[in-house]
Amino acid sequence: MSGSRPDGASLRRAGRTAWALLGLVGVVVVAGYLASLLALVLVPLVLALFPATLLEPVSRRLREWKFPRSLASLSALAVGIVVVGGLLTTAVGLVISDLPEVTESVGEGLERLDELLDRVAPGTEVGSIQDLLPSLDNEEEIGEWVGRALRLTTGVFEFFAGIVLLVVILFFYLHSGRRLMEGATALLPESRREEVRQGADRAWKTLGRFFRGQIVVAFADGFFIGIGLLVLSVPLALPLAILTFFGGLFPIVGALVTGVIAILVALAHGGFTLALLVTGLVILVQQAETNLLAPLVLGHAIRVHPLLIILSITAGGLVLGVLGAFLAVPTVAVVKTVWLERGQERKRET
Repeated sequence: MSGSRPDGASLRRAGRTAWALLGLVGVVVVAGYLASLLALVLVPLVLALFPATLLEPVSRRLREWKFPRSLASLSALAVGIVVVGGLLTTAVGLVISDLPEVTESVGEGLERLDELLDRVAPGTEVGSIQDLLPSLDNEEEIGEWVGRALRLTTGVFEFFAGIVLLVVILFFYLHSGRRLMEGATALLPESRREEVRQGADRAWKTLGRFFRGQIVVAFADGFFIGIGLLVLSVPLALPLAILTFFGGLFPIVGALVTGVIAILVALAHGGFTLALLVTGLVILVQQAETNLLAPLVLGHAIRVHPLLIILSITAGGLVLGVLGAFLAVPTVAVVKTVWLERGQERKRET
């Protein structure tokens, strides 16, 4: 019995590990709090990395064609603004134009689901979409809405200011990203600079692969879901396909939410049978994505376990809201890849 008892050294190691984990959690919480205070600067600084991974090859190719660095960066930036801006304007316009109908269909779907549950388990209620909307029955609620309107105005100003700052930061990423990274690492001890630069290069390549791959995966999700909805004659197939694409940028969680919306719309317009068919469609597409497309496009090196994806998105959402949920998975993928490649490099050195 005494041989199975942990010795003092094991307990000390376990204690150090526990304190290290607590310290890591504390650092993450403090970093999230500071990031929320500096969101107007940090958000564009981080988000600009994603389009930069797409546009940097364009800028580099233009420089190879003897374009001056500034002109190459501006040209790549202009291409990105025109293409991405055009696609977003078209997609968002289509979704917004049909948004009232989508909302109404989801509400009808919830009502039908409520009726179905009441038959199976009397007394169980899902509620309607109207339950989510507050009324304006008294002065206190009117005052709350005035406060919300003021916060919305401030938010709109900050949003457009952030967009302008993002474009400026993106230009400098394209123009002198390497020099910015070398300047930042120059603050470190000389013995650590090369290692940090190599880690930054790995992170950059991983982020680029992940973001490009996730766009392809999200497009495939939206395309096949949209085709399936058209074949099944589900109304609002196009806006639902676009919502599925945007949801696909949030692995697993986004697909789940948009899939539920499509099922509720089918339930509202075609009844239980059509809802079952759409459920099968959503499951089929998601299984094909998880087991075939994502490993092929993203590669095994940056695959993340589904449980870790859900936990990271939840944690990111709690710390930084929608932005945190969006950044969570690529952050985990980058950390995982850099950590693994660094470990393999150390093994080769030994």
